[in-house]
Amino acid sequence: MKRMMIVVAALLMASPLFAQQKTFLDQPYIEVTGRAEMEVAPDEIYVRITINEQDSKGKVTVLQQEKDMVRRLKDLGIDVEKKLVVQDMSSDLFKRKDVSTSKTYQLEGNSATQLAHVFQALQAVGISDASIERTDVSNMDELRQQVRAAAAKAAQQNAQVLASALGQKAGKALFVQDYSYSARPYANIMMAKSAVMDMAAEATAAPTLEFEKIKIEHSVMVRFVLE
Repeated sequence: MKRMMIVVAALLMASPLFAQQKTFLDQPYIEVTGRAEMEVAPDEIYVRITINEQDSKGKVTVLQQEKDMVRRLKDLGIDVEKKLVVQDMSSDLFKRKDVSTSKTYQLEGNSATQLAHVFQALQAVGISDASIERTDVSNMDELRQQVRAAAAKAAQQNAQVLASALGQKAGKALFVQDYSYSARPYANIMMAKSAVMDMAAEATAAPTLEFEKIKIEHSVMVRFVLE
């Protein structure tokens, strides 16, 4: 008897949900996908710089090269206190000839033009080990929301076009699914240091560097009432 009552109660509890689901399915609707994309130039460019005494055959210390580098970067208007950080450091504690003191930094730039001048400045002070690690966009979250909104509007436009072709209208949205998102950066982030530095050495003016724009893509699926 108790088992029967439990089953009946379960059926009674499920029936409103079933009715609600049926009501939703009974409404004529149109399901469309909206896509949007945006391309934006990176404004955060990270460069890895390594100073090694071995490069100068011990003639110039890391400390002196560091001072020369900082001076040159300041001349370019770069705030080294905020944009230049030390990543790694090793020292010749035992004064062995086969071990050289070295120091690795990360420099943050904001444009390809600025980085071109940086490479030329590094070459001028005898620093040849520099490569671009990655690029990014400072307001990525804001741009992503803009693309997401554009994708939703594209879905609405698609629904209106299809519904109009059938002599009907697309009404309010019944369901929205955030389908996918991606931000594809420049494919060849790592640049060969020899090619970059050779280019800087040969150029009378700063070499020209260009970064492919980062593409932000988004798509959504929306169901609209078909009127």
